[in-house]
Amino acid sequence: MAAMMLNAMRRCSLRPSWAMRFGACSLSTTTQLQAQVQTKSKKTLARPGVKNIVLVEGVRTPFLLSGTTYADLMPHDLARAALQGLLNRTNLPKDAVDYIIYGTVIQEVKTSNVAREAALGAGFSDKIPAHTVTMACISSNQAMTTGAGLIAAGQCDAIVAGGVEFMSDVPIRHSRKMRKTMLSLSRAKTLGQRLGLIGSIRLAHLTPELPAVAEFSTAETMGHSADRLAAAFGVSRLEQDEFALRSHTLAKKAQDDGLLQDVISFKVPGRDIVSKDNGIRPSSMEQLKKLKPAFIKPHGTVTAANSSFLTDGASAVLIMSEEKALAMGYKPKAYLRDFVYVSQDPKDQLLLGPTYGTPKALERAGLSMSDIDVFEFHEAFAGQIMANLKAMDSDWFAQTYMGRKTKVGTPPIEKFNLWGGSLSLGHPFGATGCRLVTTVAHRLQKEGGQYGLVAACAAGGQGHAMVIEAYPQ
Repeated sequence: MAAMMLNAMRRCSLRPSWAMRFGACSLSTTTQLQAQVQTKSKKTLARPGVKNIVLVEGVRTPFLLSGTTYADLMPHDLARAALQGLLNRTNLPKDAVDYIIYGTVIQEVKTSNVAREAALGAGFSDKIPAHTVTMACISSNQAMTTGAGLIAAGQCDAIVAGGVEFMSDVPIRHSRKMRKTMLSLSRAKTLGQRLGLIGSIRLAHLTPELPAVAEFSTAETMGHSADRLAAAFGVSRLEQDEFALRSHTLAKKAQDDGLLQDVISFKVPGRDIVSKDNGIRPSSMEQLKKLKPAFIKPHGTVTAANSSFLTDGASAVLIMSEEKALAMGYKPKAYLRDFVYVSQDPKDQLLLGPTYGTPKALERAGLSMSDIDVFEFHEAFAGQIMANLKAMDSDWFAQTYMGRKTKVGTPPIEKFNLWGGSLSLGHPFGATGCRLVTTVAHRLQKEGGQYGLVAACAAGGQGHAMVIEAYPQ
């Protein structure tokens, strides 16, 4: 399939490379773009008889490189901090929420239902149910849409959703043989049985098992898959490095300009107050060129710099029915509108979730690409982003693999990830979805747009896309 894609994509008439157009664009939204957006007259996506579900507020802890300031914490500590930040930001009564849902990927065994532990730690009423979901990198997306479903069904009016990931201390298991021996030891009734089991232990039994960094179904790491995907779509190392540099440069500007309003300050026990993401590191093309391939060596194009890094962090959002939000005196930030989940071949299309999800979400909402004012796509790898953009701009791919007559088209660069993305801000697997949605809401307010689109890929060949509508100012 990879060879077919590469040959076909080379034959396709694609738009000029995004990388070639980076230099021609301002790093912030231009006044001209703002004027164009503000003068548009668009319909609302409200539907008769369907509840309006609104985003009231969204916050997150600073996203930090794993092994840094958060290193001595536990996942529920970060989730609790995000929940407390949400309470402080909204002045929400701690018993006013109907349900709490959190997403996470690598679970801490002591707090397997991290939603419940974090909620109790944050001071929420113990009468509020809470559960934890997992769907790889779209876990908090699933938390939000599960909450939206509860509201739409009339079961709840106010939901707190979020996500957390803590890569500084992942659970490491004994080998299976060692686990079996230890379990047998716990059941042994005589000294002789215990000594026999202890004597059966071999050096190989002591080899630990780390959490899987590969797809279970294919045994391939995501980075290796990203490298193959980039090659299949003819994405060069130069394009990937330029996109990564763009992400860090935009993130630094957004941070310096105070645009990352969702970030809350967090006093880390025994350490200083943390108030900024620490993975934003604008560099230069000269420095990026020096890095060697990280996965397919020596000829791969995916490096540490054009990949998202291991990150610790948590996020939280308050979503409500519009009636409930207004009754409580809140001014919502945005409406959560149509969304879809997609899945495809995890071997050759592992990271193409945005390509498959975007047209379906737009169709459900009755919109086209030209209607969207703000795009926020999850940046797992620069090569993954560029491959999706090329797939979205290919009639051949749409017809051959998606069963569509025509391509959906490529998001304009002047609307795309303007405040940085996962490559620069960081990617705590379970928390990124809430960051994307909150960023869209804030950008719509800042830029005067009406519609935003979130899209993300996830392990297992899955993906998510959601349309968001600005709340009238």
